[in-house]
Amino acid sequence: MPESREIRVSQEQDGERIDKTVSGVCPQFSRSAVQHLIAQGCVTAGGRTVNKSYRVSAGETVAVALPDPVSLDLQPENIPLDIRYEDDFLLVVNKPRGMVVHPAPGHSGGTLVNALLHHCGGSLSGINGVMRPGIVHRIDKDTSGLLMVAKNDTAHLSLARQIQDHIFKREYYAVAHGRFRETEGTVDAPIGRHPQQRKKMAVTEHNSKHAVTHFKVLEQFDRFAFLRLRLETGRTHQIRVHMAYLGHPLAGDEVYGPKKDTTGLNGQCLHAGLLGFHHPVTGEYLEVRSELPDYFTDFLRKLGGASYRWCEKGI
Repeated sequence: MPESREIRVSQEQDGERIDKTVSGVCPQFSRSAVQHLIAQGCVTAGGRTVNKSYRVSAGETVAVALPDPVSLDLQPENIPLDIRYEDDFLLVVNKPRGMVVHPAPGHSGGTLVNALLHHCGGSLSGINGVMRPGIVHRIDKDTSGLLMVAKNDTAHLSLARQIQDHIFKREYYAVAHGRFRETEGTVDAPIGRHPQQRKKMAVTEHNSKHAVTHFKVLEQFDRFAFLRLRLETGRTHQIRVHMAYLGHPLAGDEVYGPKKDTTGLNGQCLHAGLLGFHHPVTGEYLEVRSELPDYFTDFLRKLGGASYRWCEKGI
């Protein structure tokens, strides 16, 4: 029997399209994934199947039937993994810079998912579909650091709920352009698809989602700053977009940074250094850390000054 989930429509959700309601309450599903479930008849309102443009009403019950896991066509690959935590329910992997998380056009192999299929066999959650088994949240190809992987759907749903409830802790380290006037602050600005450049994200009020990033300047240099950042939400390219919005794009960012990059980084200087979460079965709070990688510490050394101490002691 497929697993199901019921959503009681709130007053705030009254009049929303059903695909928006479901994707907002179930962050493990993108809006396009919800639309696919609706087309399959897996989403009902008041016991009736509906189309994706159906508008929900306050007090109404929306039911989502999670489809049975689909057999994977992806090929397991024996790619070494830097695993920082693992048990029967989940694992945390330290992704190297340059590794794609899941297969996509142009990247059919050599991805983290291919490596996970070899390491875990069939023990990966199927909620995110056949191309993204086990992936609870993603980081960009050129972002290094920690990534959470769920081995079954129960663990996946618990971890996704923690992300939605803002109790899943994610800390990043970055180097950004410019001098900051304030040593710490918060960016609270919605993020959506760029209105003209569809491959980019932007701060916009149009078809956007709430996005909050907290930052702290750990060290200020002449032309760059070393930052620690904490995500309150998890939108696509969130840190990169928010820092560019402040006028401080990340060093090496070829999409949101200066057109002519002189850092030699060949990609954004951004590292996911800490994950904090409640174990989906035991409830125990756990934190997993990752030291700054070589490309990051090498760049800090080039900046000089007191930054050398970060390279030596880690984070």
